[in-house]
Amino acid sequence: MQTRLADWIRDTPAGVEADSILRKCVHCGFCLATCPTYNLLGDELDSPRGRIYLMKQMLEGAPVTRRTQLHLDRCLTCRACETTCPSGVEYGKLLDIGRNIIEEKVERKGRDRFRRWFLKTTLPHRGLFGLALSLGRMFRSLLPKKLAAHVMKARPAGAIPPARHSRRMVMLAGCVQPSLAPSINAAAARLLDRVGISLVEAPRAGCCGAVTHHLNYQAEALGYVKRNIDAWWPHVEAGAEAIVITASGCGTMVKDYGHLLRHDPDYAAKAVRISELARDVSEVVAAERETLAGKFRTNAAPVKVAFQSPCSLQHGLRIVGTVEAILSDAGLTLTPVPDSHLCCGSAGTYSILKPELSKRLLYGKLRALKSGRPAEVATANIGCLAHIATESDVPVRHWIELVEERLA
Repeated sequence: MQTRLADWIRDTPAGVEADSILRKCVHCGFCLATCPTYNLLGDELDSPRGRIYLMKQMLEGAPVTRRTQLHLDRCLTCRACETTCPSGVEYGKLLDIGRNIIEEKVERKGRDRFRRWFLKTTLPHRGLFGLALSLGRMFRSLLPKKLAAHVMKARPAGAIPPARHSRRMVMLAGCVQPSLAPSINAAAARLLDRVGISLVEAPRAGCCGAVTHHLNYQAEALGYVKRNIDAWWPHVEAGAEAIVITASGCGTMVKDYGHLLRHDPDYAAKAVRISELARDVSEVVAAERETLAGKFRTNAAPVKVAFQSPCSLQHGLRIVGTVEAILSDAGLTLTPVPDSHLCCGSAGTYSILKPELSKRLLYGKLRALKSGRPAEVATANIGCLAHIATESDVPVRHWIELVEERLA
């Protein structure tokens, strides 16, 4: 693609990066077939190619309008287009640049601005979100049916083993997961304890920054990124093997720390190291498959499971087939999931900001997941889990919980 960026952006770091990304796009259109919003709406401006065209116009000096903002807001950032693209276009990074510019040039209306501010003020703060969830659970029976469906029932953590092994890894607790489903990280700690790995948390670490970043408070998000690096760094210096993440959405963000802070002289090198150490829990478990092989119950009843592979896992982290192999090792029977590359509609805060599109995607995903008549649905991301559970009559859990339960 030929470009001629405007003077105000051309020689800036964002301009240089955007220009490099734009020039890789050859307009082939392969991305259209895998784009959830294009499949729903049939408007090319709601496809990666269309949005790239809008961002190119904007960067070349065309007026920035609410129309451009609308089409970029509709993007789920699922990055299915990136795994389809034969030219290696880094669409997600270009979208971050485009959204940041639009946020500066197009003022949001009151209701939309307030919702985004409210979400970035509550969700990343573990204590505040936990308090709100506790109140929701307390008065769940009094809430409107649609709102009550979003209040997940408590999932007790269960026993958490002490840090007793020489092999240690740092575990990201996150922001909403400790309140919504503390059982996930606890199950991961118990499973890895069985193979001689201790998971430890850094108390000062918190939200990975993804929620704030994707709401376009990008400068504020870097504060969360730096806080986590500061919290994890003593553990890295002490020899921690990895930063283990059980929410694939958070994993995609942490993997990007090196890129986000590449121009920061104080954090650039540390951020690169953190990104190198970041591991989805499936990668850690997969590396211990031989050790785990003899630890599963051979007399456990067969259970049919549908695995919902989050976009952040298969498109963001490019981890495909790993979780499925682990589930099979544990003796679980996987059911087929048609169109498994498509988003469930959660996409961070998308289900709140774009509820109608999100619901349409969710209903399609549920039909696909239930087509094989599974007894349970497994996933790898807390956002997908909470979103799918709002409409599913089949139990939805993190895959690590299912696998840990199969240990003898």
